[in-house]
Amino acid sequence: MNKRPRIEGFAIISREGMIAGSDASFPEVLKIPADQKFYQESLDRASAVANGRHSAEGGPKEAARRRIVLTRRVERVIPDPNNPNAVLWNPVTAPFEEAWLRLNIPEGTLAVVGGTDVFGLFLNIGYDAFFLTRAQASVPRGRPVFPGIGKRVTPETVMKRHGLVLRSTRMLDEATGTKLEEWGPKA
Repeated sequence: MNKRPRIEGFAIISREGMIAGSDASFPEVLKIPADQKFYQESLDRASAVANGRHSAEGGPKEAARRRIVLTRRVERVIPDPNNPNAVLWNPVTAPFEEAWLRLNIPEGTLAVVGGTDVFGLFLNIGYDAFFLTRAQASVPRGRPVFPGIGKRVTPETVMKRHGLVLRSTRMLDEATGTKLEEWGPKA
């Protein structure tokens, strides 16, 4: 019997709360080696990954990972014709539990890796932890980590609205001032 996985989110953001440039590309200024190491090691421990159709985690192990790809181009949940380790899921027409069951993983951790709408959807499904890396780099006009981020709405505001609290902060890279925050539900 499959049980709900532990759901963990992973994002690195600019000072403005952006995860990508306005062209949806991952900016070089957000490629911090210490964050990449933390991120890839975290994904190695996960049972599966969830990402949007235009997002992926990269790295040499990407193709081998079990995954849920969120897309509006399918009716419900179907096997990915291009990847035997993946299912395609339309969250508008099928519940998350159906997508998780189709992966046939009895339990474990689902690593949510973006993009914006995917991160936002899982705020409603419920994160057990959200690992937010804060870079000091600037990406002034880009794609935000969550829907609704703007001048008056910060990532913290959005997470707090969804019942998440800051659990811990640690320095990932002194040279670049990159910090890692762990957010989770109120105890």
